[in-house]
Amino acid sequence: MVMKDVIMAVIMIVIGAAIGGVTNSLAIKMLFRPYKPLYFLGKRVPFTPGLIPKRREELAEQLGKMVVQHLLTAEGMKRKFLQSQFRDQVITWGEAQIRKLVISEKTPSQLMISLNINEPEKVVNDTVRNFLSRKLEKVVKENSQKPLNEVLSKNVLDDVYVVIPKVAQFIVDKGISYFESKEGKQKLGKMIEDFLATRGMLGNMIGMFLGNESLVDKVQPEVIKFLKNDETKVLVTTLIGREWNSIQDITFDELDQKWGIVEKGSRILDAVIDTLNVDELLSKPISTYLKPNEERILKEWLPMVVDVSTKYLISHLDDILQQLKLEDVVREQVESFAVERLEDIILSISRKEFKMITYLGALLGGIIGGLQAIIVMLIQ
Repeated sequence: MVMKDVIMAVIMIVIGAAIGGVTNSLAIKMLFRPYKPLYFLGKRVPFTPGLIPKRREELAEQLGKMVVQHLLTAEGMKRKFLQSQFRDQVITWGEAQIRKLVISEKTPSQLMISLNINEPEKVVNDTVRNFLSRKLEKVVKENSQKPLNEVLSKNVLDDVYVVIPKVAQFIVDKGISYFESKEGKQKLGKMIEDFLATRGMLGNMIGMFLGNESLVDKVQPEVIKFLKNDETKVLVTTLIGREWNSIQDITFDELDQKWGIVEKGSRILDAVIDTLNVDELLSKPISTYLKPNEERILKEWLPMVVDVSTKYLISHLDDILQQLKLEDVVREQVESFAVERLEDIILSISRKEFKMITYLGALLGGIIGGLQAIIVMLIQ
């Protein structure tokens, strides 16, 4: 009788353990399977599809919210950017990239082409021209009704007064060089001839008695003497200063109407860009520009660029994350996963825990079976 009771207890424990283990294992399987709803006699079978396939869209949405609200938060990323270790890692990476470029024979043009930027010379020219043109238009638009002395800073205005004597000296020197040249002498002779022609008989008489060449020989030294006189420089300086004073009270609109500064400014920009000779600059190896300044770039410029970039990134991080819409990115990515892949991802993370749940079910089933056996024996 005792042997029979023991066998019955063992059987009940085994059956309970089997039921508990299989039930939990089946419940875990039903999280993922079936992947699609099953139908019998035109009606959907309960619990199909599995929980995760059925709730995939909701799961994707919740994962997106979890990533944005709890994982990739602006505050967490800011803390990371502010860590000295992160700064050191970025600088180390930057130093490695710069050292590669220092010994590289690749040209800026080739580098741009490798980045899928076709016609680099045209791109650089157009970019510089558009940037400077926009800046010029912005300055003119914002200051169209302001007088020049309100647009320019006091330092700039003072600097102009410092430069005026130098400009006057430059003009005088150029005038002396011109009138001392053969071309200048010929031009002076033509001016004298034209002047005498407007004086009628008196001009003809002077021309007859002295001759144009004789007049030029007499006038040229006097003109040069006049230009070399210190008073001439003072006079030119005074005239330029007076003109500058009158210009300061004129608005940008009036300056543009009077001298076409916008059009002239655009032409000057084009001339500046042409003098840059972008084609030649882009055809030289990058090392040509980096090698002479390697130490300075590594020790001064790179840390400065990293610090400035980090500060800018931190100050605009909330807007950047908002524009990236990470929540939508995660949601769309999860929704695009095949259910099989989603199952593999979850199982790769929780396979051990799912096994423990199965074993726990078997253990509880065995304990329940043992308790049932004890109750049955007591009743008998």
